[in-house]
Amino acid sequence: MRNIFALSSALQIYDMKIVIATNGKEALEKLDEVPEIDIVLMDIMMPEMDGYEAMRLIRKDKAYKKLPIIALTAKAMKNDREKCIEAGANDYIAKPVDVDQLLSMLRVWLS
Repeated sequence: MRNIFALSSALQIYDMKIVIATNGKEALEKLDEVPEIDIVLMDIMMPEMDGYEAMRLIRKDKAYKKLPIIALTAKAMKNDREKCIEAGANDYIAKPVDVDQLLSMLRVWLS
């Protein structure tokens, strides 16, 4: 929850509207409820349904094939990036998140 609060606070400064989901199942529900979502920041370590499974399910839906997903993980292990990309992420960033790096990624994927 601290990560969600810190990231949403940092991004709201840039007039971004934030939709929060606390697990993968909720993330899928939010995508259906809020069709104007432009990008997803997907935490890998979540209860109930992790980020890998959530990304796989998002990518199965034709409506979300081109929706940019940036995976966030605390592990930062050698093959985490590849594992995230394989699950459906467009990009990857390790926690703690460098806000400047995240903003740069957001610019790339939202342009």
